[in-house]
Amino acid sequence: MDAFARIVGPQHCLTAAADIAPYGEDWRGVLHNPPALVVRPASTAQVAAIMAQAAVQGLRVVPAGGRTGLAGGSVPVAGNAPSISVSLERLNRIRAVDGVDMSITVEAGCIVEQVQNAASQADRLFPLSFGAQGSAHVGGAISTNAGGIRALRYGTMRDLVLGLEVVLPDGRVLDDMRAVRKDNTGYALRHLFIGAEGTLGLVTAAALKLFPPMRARQTAFVAVQTPHAALALLGRMRDCGADLVAFELCGRRPIALTIQNLPGFRAPVPLTTPWYCIIEIAAAHAGAPLRAIIEDSLAAALEAGECVDAMLADSEESRAMLWRMRESTPDAQRREGPSANTDTCVPVSAVPGFLDDVAGLCAARWPEGHMMAIGHLGDGNIHISLQAPGVVPAVEWAARATGFDDAVADLAVAAGGSFSAEHGIGQSKLRQMARLKNPVALEVMRAIKGVLDPGGRMNPGKVLPGLAAY
Repeated sequence: MDAFARIVGPQHCLTAAADIAPYGEDWRGVLHNPPALVVRPASTAQVAAIMAQAAVQGLRVVPAGGRTGLAGGSVPVAGNAPSISVSLERLNRIRAVDGVDMSITVEAGCIVEQVQNAASQADRLFPLSFGAQGSAHVGGAISTNAGGIRALRYGTMRDLVLGLEVVLPDGRVLDDMRAVRKDNTGYALRHLFIGAEGTLGLVTAAALKLFPPMRARQTAFVAVQTPHAALALLGRMRDCGADLVAFELCGRRPIALTIQNLPGFRAPVPLTTPWYCIIEIAAAHAGAPLRAIIEDSLAAALEAGECVDAMLADSEESRAMLWRMRESTPDAQRREGPSANTDTCVPVSAVPGFLDDVAGLCAARWPEGHMMAIGHLGDGNIHISLQAPGVVPAVEWAARATGFDDAVADLAVAAGGSFSAEHGIGQSKLRQMARLKNPVALEVMRAIKGVLDPGGRMNPGKVLPGLAAY
């Protein structure tokens, strides 16, 4: 501990139980295993020194960002060697914003919203957007390949990274921070670390893509009868003539619970249909006729029977309310009671059939539970959960819902999809990783892990199943 205190200063080397406890808990409150200490470096040089010292002492290293992940990736697991958490919250500088190159260079501890604001001040857009953007760190978003509501238009974090700065397990710094759009100099090493959840090294900084700002936007809340109708409406909006930025599909129950359990929300339209869509179109030109485009498109959709009602946001406050309601649904569900949650993605065309299959599964095996579905229809990532009926202890419901996540994952993979879409593998999906990931892919991943982290000290017990606990 003295060695780490000399690197970062005693005040940034946390050892008291109360100080380190938050770093041993996940956002869901399910996992509890604090590290031996928490180290908070303020520079890449300090991170490198920490990693080198951890290698000397044979310590396991667990990266910590905003700790908003849902798969337990930032929580230490039990093992033979003690774990240290390296929190990058003090690496929070915006290093450069370049409006000509359309890039922003930031440190890993920057809050996602901080990056959005810095881009906005330069009249540019950093498009990553999700519910935890006010507390999630850029490094965590990179390590889990975060997606969010705008992945339909801009892609996931993997599509937004131009270059990375990474500290390897032995303390060496890999500087791959070029912000160019074309670089054919061999392997694109940054992609090894995007989505790796800190198992190969610690991301300390990143060069990210920027885009022209959305100077005009129109947002609608639309009632539909079925996911099949929503899919037809998605196709119409893709061809409407404007940029389709987001297309969310929400079941009635998540929306109703949000209005019921959280203050400040009201139903945009009467909640008389089983499904609802939140649609946003945008343009870089302030004078683009988006209102006419969305009105004409929805009028045609009503005529074709693709939707039955719609509300167009008539102010920025109204638009923001729709998105706050969408992003508040997980909190509303937690207040209602425990649930078993999934994070799957299927081809967009397969979403309606997939939802039908999951509904049949729930009715057959867990008829007492409430199926909840909400997510990004535009990219096929629908979050499905099984809500407990009434007030049920979390431990009891977890036991009753045993097998739900595996069964939904099996249906997603059978439909040509993925059992993990945007929350990573962490600890919670290791079993599915072992069952459903291609064996050759796992073999290659383990080989890469063995080269970069031969001691298995980097975030052990995450992502890769079957590795011996260190």
